[in-house]
Amino acid sequence: MFWKWLQWQQERETMAILSSLSYRTGELSSYLKEIASGVSQLLGVDWSVVTLCQEGLEKVLASSTDIEDGNEQTYSLHGSLTGTVVKTGQTLVVQDVKNCTDYGKAPEGYCAYLGVPLRPSHGKAIGTICSFHKKPRKFAPGEIRIAEMFAERAATAIDNYYLYQQQRKFNDMLEEEVAKRTEELRMAQAKLVERERLAAIGEFAATIVHEIRNPLTTIKLGLNGFKRLDLSELDRERLYLSLDEANRLERLLREILLYAKPQALNLTKIDLNKFIAENLETLGNMPEAMGCKIEFTPAYTGVKIIGDEDKLKQVLINVVRNGCEAICQGLAGAIAQAETVTINLETCLVPDKVCIQIHNGGDPIPPEVLPKLTQPFYTTKATGTGLGLAIVKRIIDAHGGELCIQSSADIGTTVSAILPLVA
Repeated sequence: MFWKWLQWQQERETMAILSSLSYRTGELSSYLKEIASGVSQLLGVDWSVVTLCQEGLEKVLASSTDIEDGNEQTYSLHGSLTGTVVKTGQTLVVQDVKNCTDYGKAPEGYCAYLGVPLRPSHGKAIGTICSFHKKPRKFAPGEIRIAEMFAERAATAIDNYYLYQQQRKFNDMLEEEVAKRTEELRMAQAKLVERERLAAIGEFAATIVHEIRNPLTTIKLGLNGFKRLDLSELDRERLYLSLDEANRLERLLREILLYAKPQALNLTKIDLNKFIAENLETLGNMPEAMGCKIEFTPAYTGVKIIGDEDKLKQVLINVVRNGCEAICQGLAGAIAQAETVTINLETCLVPDKVCIQIHNGGDPIPPEVLPKLTQPFYTTKATGTGLGLAIVKRIIDAHGGELCIQSSADIGTTVSAILPLVA
């Protein structure tokens, strides 16, 4: 009768502890500690742990007693009692490990052992609940059943936890992908809006330029007619100043049209080494290049891109012209002859990219000015239109490339056009 009362009392206590267990999603550690402590209390053992077993290793997830900081909580399953439980998938009871070493070793100072596998819904043991006692002892069937009941709870909690972590990881990946696609869509929409805006600007600019060009042509004809007259020196200076301004206005109108109209590309495969070499004579014959040296260093290997030859030639002309103007400004011709604009062609650190570097040793560009150089109508030149580099950037962008400008007193100024390579 007394033993039945003890059994009833133990069952009551077991149900009370099981009922008090509360697992919150994502909070695994405290829940497993409650399980380990509950097993130790109900079985009357010195120590209980919940372990996770993967890839030949046993990791302690929770302990009924505090583990000192710095203690290693991961062990090899080889030759251990836990290894036997995981391998067989069966509950293991050892009354005295010192007298029975067939199933493995127990931690130092412990004799009795009860190990129960943690078996989630998929059936394979993923860990154990292990109970240790410092003195030899037997475990009654009811005590084994208690440990197995707690093992079911622990296995379910661990399984749910890792499913939850996998779901969170998947959700994070999904959110990241959605954010990425949303940003791509936003950029695509922005490009479409910008394209439509530029098309409207281009149409408007074409109309305005046409309306201005006609009277400008008449004005230039009239001014050129005055060249045949016998004018005073002052009037002749005024005439040539007017002609210069008219020519500048004509050039501005031409570049406005070039910038405003959509960059429709006539794409072909281009060997950049050959392409740049063939355009060196044209670059050297520019009025701005007189008195300057232009040197080209080709790439060691064949470098090919898909591009528009005419527009890329325009990029070379605009950037090299700027470089020549920078090094010749304020210099006498004899001195300027020693100055060089270099064109280097080399592969980038970025895979499948090639970089056209155009360098000059002129005065450095102030850091605050650098970001503005590709803005339309921004110029540091007295007679500049402010559209040269803006046009260059639009052409490089249309090729799927990137334009970079670096400048310092030590190295001079380097304009880099980074373009995608093709096989």
